[in-house]
Amino acid sequence: MTTNRLALAALVLAAAFGPVPAGAAESPPDPASVQLEPPNLSPDAGPAVEPRILPGTAAGLLPAAPALPSRFGTKAPDDAFGAFQRGLYITAYNLALPRAQAGDPAAQTLVAELLSRGLGMARKPSEAADWYRKAADAGIPEAKFQYALMMIDGKHAPQDGERAFELMKEAADLGNRLAAFNYAQMLVDREPGPTGMNKAVPYYEMAARAGLADAQYAMAQIHTAGVLGPPDDLKARNFLALAAMQNFDSAQLDLATWLVEGRGGRTDYEAGFGWMRRAAEAGNVAAQNRLAKLYVYALGTDPDPILAAAWYIKARRAGLRDLEMEDFLQGLTSEQQKQAIERANRLR
Repeated sequence: MTTNRLALAALVLAAAFGPVPAGAAESPPDPASVQLEPPNLSPDAGPAVEPRILPGTAAGLLPAAPALPSRFGTKAPDDAFGAFQRGLYITAYNLALPRAQAGDPAAQTLVAELLSRGLGMARKPSEAADWYRKAADAGIPEAKFQYALMMIDGKHAPQDGERAFELMKEAADLGNRLAAFNYAQMLVDREPGPTGMNKAVPYYEMAARAGLADAQYAMAQIHTAGVLGPPDDLKARNFLALAAMQNFDSAQLDLATWLVEGRGGRTDYEAGFGWMRRAAEAGNVAAQNRLAKLYVYALGTDPDPILAAAWYIKARRAGLRDLEMEDFLQGLTSEQQKQAIERANRLR
């Protein structure tokens, strides 16, 4: 179980935007205390401002995450780790290997990572698993997390779901944010329903506060659904904003929708348009369709029937069909339709 994007529940947004493509999960919003400027648009789309939180608001989104140990342990293997950071992978391996063989768990983790990812050498996942196991036994959170994944997979380490579950929890409790998110997922899978979710929430929140976008998006859904009590759109919108700023396109779609609707805070059409454009350019099909509608209704932007049609054509090519936009498309002249197709071919 890796950090695949979360599909918590079908939290369907009753928005004015219409249908969502099959397989595209609809989700929640962002908070009143977060005022977002509209994001930068590519040349096809008009004005340009990079999406960001306005000065003075960023610090209030979440408390600072506690300082965590290095992914290679509380003390990285110095020169070997420095070589790794500079991309000198063979040098890093040659420097770390003697230390790893001498029992240094941080060096063992570094060697395992180089072998696992095939950095500077051919991938050797079985050797990597052995080094991860040794470092995990010595208490390195990253090694516990990686070895747990390998035990779940069972290809290069003994398949053992129970031991993997234990190791994932240990890594999470030691502050590894990926382990915290995955352990939360495992809890939900093992105990579907409120019991598992209540156990999982502290780990989702731990990962979210440590900056993991997947977990921030999960927390937005959790607050929207009222898992912790009454639904809280304000907190949900905060978490959406954090995930959106990390280019999590589903969060950008939801944040854009909430800004346009005024959900969880003030209405801001320009910011909503900017975030929708950002998600659309990232390939989010639902965002492409909704961006088309923002052009149609001139919400946050000037009306532009050609760009509206172009973005809808791009979404339709990906399998989305929207009756409202089909009618709009049919209402264009033949010349406008031709221009829209040409523009759609140029959209990234």
